[in-house]
Amino acid sequence: MHPHLDNKNALACEDVIAALEECHSKGFLYKSTGACNDAKEKVNQCLRAERTRVQAENRAAARAKRDRLKQEAKELGL
Repeated sequence: MHPHLDNKNALACEDVIAALEECHSKGFLYKSTGACNDAKEKVNQCLRAERTRVQAENRAAARAKRDRLKQEAKELGL
């Protein structure tokens, strides 16, 4: 459903994803009439929050690496 997720992110949203899959398993007519829209919105919110968290972690790690490299370059006189 969301190929960009790894297992760690999927586990964080496991309960809402399971609720959406349960809703979808009730049949085509049930999900095509919009009965699963609330569950889908909750999945989207959870995945968005997880993506934002991962982006913040990546940004902080990149900033720390960049600062470390600048400090090492300064120490070497570059």
